[in-house]
Amino acid sequence: MTWLKYLLLPPFINVLLSVLGLIFWRRLPWLGGIMLVLGLGGLLWLATPTASHWLRAGLEPYSAVTQDALESTQAIVVLGGGRDYQSPEFGWGDAPNNATWRRLAYAARLHRQSDLPLMVSGGRMHGEARAEATLMKLALRDSFGLEPSWAETQSRNTAENARYSAAMLKQEGIHRVALVSQAWHLPRAVLEFEEAGLSVLPAPTEFASPPPDGLWSWLPRAYHLRQSTQALHEWLGRGVFEIREWLTNDVAGLRDEIISDWTEAETESTGA
Repeated sequence: MTWLKYLLLPPFINVLLSVLGLIFWRRLPWLGGIMLVLGLGGLLWLATPTASHWLRAGLEPYSAVTQDALESTQAIVVLGGGRDYQSPEFGWGDAPNNATWRRLAYAARLHRQSDLPLMVSGGRMHGEARAEATLMKLALRDSFGLEPSWAETQSRNTAENARYSAAMLKQEGIHRVALVSQAWHLPRAVLEFEEAGLSVLPAPTEFASPPPDGLWSWLPRAYHLRQSTQALHEWLGRGVFEIREWLTNDVAGLRDEIISDWTEAETESTGA
């Protein structure tokens, strides 16, 4: 179902609405007009600094980590944020992308402040030769002079990051971690790691920058379209998480109710 989320996100959904708008324009001009406005107008709006900041700021409830809070944790977990394919400047083939470099740099800073052990987490999305965590380990070693204590290499998404990382850490007696990721990504990541049984201190980096003053805040740019798309992707992921939790709890409640009714019926039939 990974492909489905990309069909629901810009720019594909905007292009689809615009094409449908043109198709309906002749027979249902009011419907075609609405689709064109939503498609093209929505694309331009999402590309503005104002829109991208608004969408991202709503995803950033956590403040920067304090030294006192960091001292209460047992390890620092860094989530992979993607890779760049064939990056010759590093000599490894693939390399962490910019989002992952930002996370690694912040994790290195936290490590030097606290001397806490580091874990990197990320696997292979498309059968790559090296897991993302392996690239992160190389980056920490070559660029920051640090050696992570653990590398989780099986995960393909945030939920698996949490599940596999938690399993490894619990074996080492670690139950409270500082979790490093972009500020907009952390709310869902924290929920996933807490669901996996860990106590989490959010360690956000790369907060949304306020838009510039005046008309510049409404000037569409491809950079801000990308930021908006990332934010919408995260909002979509949060919605999926909430639906999954609701279904899990609802099904569990229904199961317990059926078991209770069945037990009561059995008790009545046996005269107990």
